[in-house]
Amino acid sequence: MIAAPPAVFVVDDDPSVRKSLTRLLATAGYAVEAFASAREFLARERHAGPSCLVLDVRMPGLTGLELQEALAAAGRRMSIVFVTGHVDVPMSVKAMKGGAVDLLTKPFDAKDLLKAIERCLAKDLQDLGEEATVAEIRQRVKTLTPRETEVFALVVTGMLNKQIASALGVGEKTVKVHRARVMEKMRAGSMAELVRLADRVGVIVPKS
Repeated sequence: MIAAPPAVFVVDDDPSVRKSLTRLLATAGYAVEAFASAREFLARERHAGPSCLVLDVRMPGLTGLELQEALAAAGRRMSIVFVTGHVDVPMSVKAMKGGAVDLLTKPFDAKDLLKAIERCLAKDLQDLGEEATVAEIRQRVKTLTPRETEVFALVVTGMLNKQIASALGVGEKTVKVHRARVMEKMRAGSMAELVRLADRVGVIVPKS
């Protein structure tokens, strides 16, 4: 479940920009927090609900692109709308490759920003849902015994019970029992579903 309402974070070193954006977004009904620097934002705890980061590219100290990299390195996934007064192709490419939702050039139209934020929050909500799903699948994997985990990893490669039995040095009947338990614990109704679950969490095939 989403634990917190949507929020928009503004990071810009220009006080007048922070003030105008805060007023605009608050009027549009968003919960807004503004920060004067990238480091100030980094010090904030991660928001539990969907969020959008409206981020200036060029700032003294840590730049917007460097903040994007720092967030990624810290495992803090964020949907970002970049704003800049000086756009160039390498900057745009780097921002979008880093996962930015949009990049707007100052001065931008308020409607364009609000539309970009809508897309940003929609993407973040989808990403949060995906994270929750993957976390739940990983919890299922944790319920498997070490042997069941081995069988799971081999089953999804398409190996037959006889081949798995040979690879693990156990009887074929034993593999059938483990396979059935894996299907039950992973709540998979079919082989295809089990493979999809394995793909979602990156199940690693044990070394022979």
